Amino acid sequence: MKKHFPSALLFTVILLAFLDSSWADARPVKIVVVTMFEIGNDTGDRAGEFQLWKERRDLTEVLPFHGWRDLHYDPNDGLLVMVTGIGTARSAAAVMALGMDDRFDLSKAYWLIVGIAGIDPEDAPVGSAVWSEYLVDGDLGHHIDSREIPEDWPFGYFPRYTMGPFDPNKPEPTGELYQLNPGLTDWAFELTKDIEIPDDPSVRKERALYTEHPKAQGKPIVLKGDHIAALTFWHGKLLNDWANRLVSYWTDGKGNMVTSAMEDTGSFLSLSWLNKIGRVDKQRVMVLRTGSNYTMQPPTRTAAENLLKETKGYKYAGLEVAVEAGYRVGSRVVDEIIDNWRIYEANVPGVLDE
Repeated sequence: MKKHFPSALLFTVILLAFLDSSWADARPVKIVVVTMFEIGNDTGDRAGEFQLWKERRDLTEVLPFHGWRDLHYDPNDGLLVMVTGIGTARSAAAVMALGMDDRFDLSKAYWLIVGIAGIDPEDAPVGSAVWSEYLVDGDLGHHIDSREIPEDWPFGYFPRYTMGPFDPNKPEPTGELYQLNPGLTDWAFELTKDIEIPDDPSVRKERALYTEHPKAQGKPIVLKGDHIAALTFWHGKLLNDWANRLVSYWTDGKGNMVTSAMEDTGSFLSLSWLNKIGRVDKQRVMVLRTGSNYTMQPPTRTAAENLLKETKGYKYAGLEVAVEAGYRVGSRVVDEIIDNWRIYEANVPGVLDE
């Protein structure tokens, strides 16, 4: 009597063989550079976050992508550069789509999220490059208009599941706080801390207005500091205070808000979920933000005047300096990983225990 191979088992064998072959054909990636926007063309005009990577790297393969822009890949170095689009929704969707893309083997890839940001004048001047350990989400919460809040409330924004701003009975974070691998953050900072960031006369002019903030008036530097991400482009002294206190609240006083932008909690959320199914390693993620503008006004302007001066047409005083800083500082890390892949493929600096 003949024994028939069960059809379900046969299908499984064929499927596994197909998956093995597809993974075997996947492009190996050593590091993914995640940028968020580009102003115009990919090359040859005013640069956003992506353009310098395209112009200065050998990204010879352009691959269609169902995200904001095409993917750009260097097959010799294993470098992949993407543009997610602005905002946590786009960044989360784009990173998740890339993470599930079988054209790439991302299992050992490092991730460098690099882009411009607002920077707190209490901490550093515009143009500075900031490595983050903590990412705090500024959107998840409640909001009451400040004209209707109780007299003893400092702000109308407060976290979910609490009874008001900075409730001492703090709930466990459910998306409000992410911690990156601190050892990897420290490693990246030590590797880049002495890089000289180019200065610009227009940036010096803007810095000079911040007479009440000594750290805002020096030359751009590389430093460590933490990040708040929110879809609302907030601005002003009062909201700057709110952001600082919220970061301190969620990190138990360990974090210090230095930069503010719109995407990083979304990107890291997707990477965390991809980590759970073995598609990526979240211990290999770095966030580098460079200050293109201050998060609050100088003494000579109102918050509205300062914000409106900058918002139309990317008129941030430090945009060009910040974009250059992102490339110079970020590329130092990219080159170190690529040039010494024999070390970093299996050995991640400062891996946290799960």
